[in-house]
Amino acid sequence: MKQIVLAILIVIGMSAHGAGAEETRIPAIETVITRQIEAFRADDIERAFDFASPTIQRIFRTPQLFGSMVQRGYPMVWRAGEVEFLELRMIDGQLWQKVRIRDAGGDLHLLDYQMIEQGDAWKINGVELLKAPGMAV
Repeated sequence: MKQIVLAILIVIGMSAHGAGAEETRIPAIETVITRQIEAFRADDIERAFDFASPTIQRIFRTPQLFGSMVQRGYPMVWRAGEVEFLELRMIDGQLWQKVRIRDAGGDLHLLDYQMIEQGDAWKINGVELLKAPGMAV
């Protein structure tokens, strides 16, 4: 009888975990985003470009063009201060990692990183600025 109750609790626990899959953390995704931000901070555009997906690399063709786009379009990423990882979600079959970044001026920004798996590595396939109440975008 104890085994049946234990089995039921395990199944319920697994079901509850599956229902909250959008809350699951994938440390490798956080590591990729963190390393790209660190590369931007160090002005290592080539290394930052390595974390971009093949699609992004084809669009921008060179690390320099990619770096210029990030510097102009995403200054909060270019010189990020504090970085906080929020929820990871599956939207239309794509993984999106929500990230809150405090820029060099102290303003908060909410971004969504689309992540794709390439072989045994995660790559950044796009970044979208999100609007949130009380946050600069």
